[in-house]
Amino acid sequence: MTGRIVVFGATGYTGGLVLESLVRRGIRPVLAGRDRTALEALASEHGDLEIAVADVGDPASLRSLAGPGDVLIATVGPFDRIGHAAAQAAADSGAHYLDSTGEVGFVRTLRERHHERAVETGAAMVPAFGYDYVPGILAGALAAREAGDAVRTLEIGYFATGPLYRGLSQGTRETMRDGLTLPSLRWRGRRLIEERTGSRVRAFPVRGRSKAAFLVSGTEVLFLPGNYPSLDEVTVYNGWFPALSRVMPAVSALTAVAGPVMRAASGLIKGPSGGPDAAERAKTGAQVVAVADSRVEVRLEGPNAYTLTGDLLAWAAIRLSAEGPVKPGVVGPVDAFGLDPLRDGCAELGLVQQEP
Repeated sequence: MTGRIVVFGATGYTGGLVLESLVRRGIRPVLAGRDRTALEALASEHGDLEIAVADVGDPASLRSLAGPGDVLIATVGPFDRIGHAAAQAAADSGAHYLDSTGEVGFVRTLRERHHERAVETGAAMVPAFGYDYVPGILAGALAAREAGDAVRTLEIGYFATGPLYRGLSQGTRETMRDGLTLPSLRWRGRRLIEERTGSRVRAFPVRGRSKAAFLVSGTEVLFLPGNYPSLDEVTVYNGWFPALSRVMPAVSALTAVAGPVMRAASGLIKGPSGGPDAAERAKTGAQVVAVADSRVEVRLEGPNAYTLTGDLLAWAAIRLSAEGPVKPGVVGPVDAFGLDPLRDGCAELGLVQQEP
């Protein structure tokens, strides 16, 4: 029996992208949020979909959204500030859970709080199932598999094509503002450690060119070591803005002023109050490179980060509602779906491995 799919935050920017993707696939999700009028208008546009009024400040309203076998997609953030209530509701009810967060600290907390309960109920809680950080996990897993059972290191870099500086959503800018001032997690010596964001810069091969990227957090460091136990190091980098990458180590070293400088830098990244429309998204694309043991390279290319996020969440929700997870708990994409099904599903959405 196929469970219901509930989109919490359906009237928001990311929620709208998820809704569009689900409807294109013939799915009639439940639309959830706090504004009944906005929900009713949106539901009417898509053939009178079911709605549910729920708010992060009212835990009882969230617990009623989904039950065992259903899928709750959470798109309401910033997640570390207001996202915990929806995750708690899913854990309490035994519903499968997906979200669009890019906040690694939030994901780490979810695993600590809810993993055992999700295993007990057979539910999968799969956070950060969008551009953050499915492409990096997929590229890293493919590179690690190709490197073999003794793989020791993974370095993963995120890049973009097109005029990205005008194509960032408000949510992304807020996440960047907060994330640039926090330490980044690395997997090193087979344990998680913290380092200053931007304190490392690495060059990656991208379309025949060398592009710089600086150290950031990523859920790759939380999940890939469990998939490949021989890993000693996993490090994630962001190369969206090459000019920023060149100065990040110097800025990061000035710990007393790094926070204000990074907040100011992120504030210069302009964009609409919601997020880029379809025409703007069509101008940019996503690229991810994973390097295993400094010898095996896997490069993925795909559509715009926001388009990809909406499609990934829709794909995952449909699969979980119909088939359930490969492995329950608070898990990463590989554990939830299996590496080859994940690779094939991403390819269907346009995220495709490129030839060396």
